[in-house]
Amino acid sequence: MRIVHFLNQFFGGLGGEEKANAEVQVFDGPVGPGRALQRSLGDNDEIVATIVSGDNYFNEEKTRAVAAVEKALSTYKPDAVVAGPALNAGRYGLACGEVCVIAQRMGIAAVTGMFPENPGVLEYGRRAYIVPTGETPTEIAKQLDAMAKLALKLARGEEMGPADAEGYIPRGIRKAGLRDEPGAVRAVSMLAARLHGRPYKTELPIEMPEGIEPAAPFVDVTTANVALVTTGGLVPKGNPDRLVRGGAKEYFKYSIAGLDSMTPEKWECVHRGFYTDIVNENPNYILPLNIIRQLEGQGEIGKIYDLYFSTSGVGTTVADSKRLGEEIAREMKEARVDACVMVAT
Repeated sequence: MRIVHFLNQFFGGLGGEEKANAEVQVFDGPVGPGRALQRSLGDNDEIVATIVSGDNYFNEEKTRAVAAVEKALSTYKPDAVVAGPALNAGRYGLACGEVCVIAQRMGIAAVTGMFPENPGVLEYGRRAYIVPTGETPTEIAKQLDAMAKLALKLARGEEMGPADAEGYIPRGIRKAGLRDEPGAVRAVSMLAARLHGRPYKTELPIEMPEGIEPAAPFVDVTTANVALVTTGGLVPKGNPDRLVRGGAKEYFKYSIAGLDSMTPEKWECVHRGFYTDIVNENPNYILPLNIIRQLEGQGEIGKIYDLYFSTSGVGTTVADSKRLGEEIAREMKEARVDACVMVAT
C-alpha cells in the first residue's frame, strides 16, 4: 500500500507557533512521527509522501490549503491517508478531519487520531474514522500503530466492524444484525445492572449538545460594571503564580486598577497554543484594556472592574472549563459585576 501522512508544522519539523502560518508543503517519504508510522506499517507498505501545513494557514486559508492537499494526493496517488494524530490540539484536529474528508472524496481511505474532546471530533466525527488518543504524545507510537491498522483495513476494502471492536470513535451509524438475546431481555438486564450499581453499556448512546441560554441584553450598558476575562494566559511578568501553559485547572486574578493599558514591561503571555511573541509585544492583544478604558472614558460603559481573570485555555478539559467558568461567574456576581468581556485567542 502507498500511504500519505499529514502533519502540522510542529510534528512536521518546521517549528512551533512561529510557523503556524506556514503554507502547505510536501516531502517525499516519512517525516518526524511518520518514521514510527512506517514501522507500524511494516515492509510491504510505504509512506510515499508527507504533507505538512501550519495550523493557522490550514484553517485561515482553507481554500488554498484544500487545493494544495488535493494536488498532492493526485500526484502521489496513495491507497490511504493517515492524518496526525492531532491529540488535543484543536486547530490541528480540524485540519486532520478536513484532510480525511478530502481523501475520502477522492476515493482514498483515510484515518486520523484525536483526543475525544478535540473540536475536530465534534466537526468530523460522523464523516471520518478517528482513533481515540490521549492529550499528549506520550503514547504516540501505540496510537500510530492503531491508526495504521485501521488505515490498511480500509485501503484493502475490508468490511469495517463496530467502533468498539475496531478501535475508532463511534460515528453514530447503526447497522442491522443479530444478537444473542432479544431486545427486551437485554433492556431488562441493563436496567437490573443500573439498579444494582453494576457496570453496563447502552446500545443507543445519545449525546445531545449542551444548550446555553444567552443572558438578557442590557437596557443601559453605560451604567454597567464590566469585568475582563482571558483564556490567553496573560500574567504579570515572571508568572508569579505559575499558571500552566496548557491544561489549566485553576485561574488567577490580577489588579488593573489605575492602569490605562497593558504594557510588555509588566505583563507576559504563557499560553502554549498560539504564537505568543505578538502578545508579548502588545499584551492588549488578548486583554484590550486600552480600548475598554477609552470606552469607559467616553461614557460608553459604566466602569471597569478592578480585577481581571486569567487562565490558559488550551488543552483544558470540558469538565474543568465548566468548573472554572462557574467559579469565575460566582466571583463576579458576588462583586456585583454586570457583564464581562471574554477575549478569544
